[in-house]
Amino acid sequence: MTIDLAALPHDFLWGTATAAYQIEGAVAEDGRSPSIWDTFSHTPGKIAGDDNGDVACDHYHRWREDIGLMGQLGVNAYRLSVAWPRVRPDGDGPVNAKGLDFYDELVDALLAAGITPSVTLYHWDLPQALQDRGGWPERATAEHFAAYAAVVAERLGDRVHHWTTLNEPSCSAWIGHLEGTMAPGLTDLTVAVRASYHLLLGHGLAAQAIRAAAPGVQVGIVNNLSTVFAATDRPEDAAAVRRHDGHVNRWWLDPVHGRGFPADMVETYGVELPEQPGDLMTIATPLDWLGLNYYFPAYIEDDPNGPAPYARSVRRPGVPRTGMDWEIDASGIETLLLRLTDAYGARKLYVTENGSAYPDVVRPDGTVDDPERQEYLAAHLAACASAARKGAPLAGYFAWSLLDNFEWAYGYAKRFGLVHVDYRTQVRTIKGSGHRYADIIRAHRGQARRAA
Repeated sequence: MTIDLAALPHDFLWGTATAAYQIEGAVAEDGRSPSIWDTFSHTPGKIAGDDNGDVACDHYHRWREDIGLMGQLGVNAYRLSVAWPRVRPDGDGPVNAKGLDFYDELVDALLAAGITPSVTLYHWDLPQALQDRGGWPERATAEHFAAYAAVVAERLGDRVHHWTTLNEPSCSAWIGHLEGTMAPGLTDLTVAVRASYHLLLGHGLAAQAIRAAAPGVQVGIVNNLSTVFAATDRPEDAAAVRRHDGHVNRWWLDPVHGRGFPADMVETYGVELPEQPGDLMTIATPLDWLGLNYYFPAYIEDDPNGPAPYARSVRRPGVPRTGMDWEIDASGIETLLLRLTDAYGARKLYVTENGSAYPDVVRPDGTVDDPERQEYLAAHLAACASAARKGAPLAGYFAWSLLDNFEWAYGYAKRFGLVHVDYRTQVRTIKGSGHRYADIIRAHRGQARRAA
């Protein structure tokens, strides 16, 4: 697989990504309170294997080793998330100094290693204390989120210049409040729509709070987007594609770009938005960059008797799939990068997550070969470079994930890491894909030096 590395800027960020609840462990140490994911993962039957994130990758104690692994991969950026319940255990109460100290020390160590920290403020771990008071369906949660964002930005903003407000708010709203297979595990359309609204309001308020606390930093939001196709040529399926695109893409893109919430989707949901004067301007607070998480395309058919948006994905036989049973289509990442550029006028783009899970096996010699993941990585990077060549302002790529980790409702059954983790011993082993990524990074840097 040939990657047009010359299409990527010389200062391209080559990174990996993680999330606090998926790797940190230490869920009851140094003042951290429970999050909705602690509660959800300890609810019988919610997680495969009844797993939980109590220990995960023990990153809270092993972060120095993990930074060393980043050095071996050759990355110059690391996307991490801050655990809200570690910083403000009550959600809106006193700041936990030990929690902030952890991230402060981590940021300093990353910078000392020549790695740019990119900080996400919300990767789904809402303090349970706020959920007990209504969670994201309540407007107050958006306001508390902004206050928490200000606390973190005041502490880290002198050194952290890349900030993400929300990671994949669609998952928080739709999967957590409508489908019920992620925390907090609700299945109520009205509640889900209200949560979606307040998540985006929280984004706008937090973006303003970050800039007030740390002027000059770069602020963005990360969305999980899909290319959407009709399963057949029936008119009903074409209409379903429009609704599905509205549900997973436009609902999250239009408001932050000043277009308001899509009217067709407001009609589809049939739920009154909890709008107050000035909200839409706040939600559309200008972005410095936009983040794309991409994993798979969607082939859609009409589902008039199903839940909103009355469209369902169809599994196409005979096409390559990952260990998550997700269809592989590298061209989708190029399509979306160009859509964000052309339709939404993105000034700067990052691929903030992209990766694949496979059932990796440690071989007798202690190595982990993962040719399928290596092929997936190279194909998607080639598509990214093609998008950049066609004008997408792509400034960086963050592979998901640095480490095998707690994969939400799938527990520890699915492995996305460039680094294998033995969860019993916590031994880390760089996989073949990690070495392949390092080779690609090295090749790009060599090319950039020669061009200079």
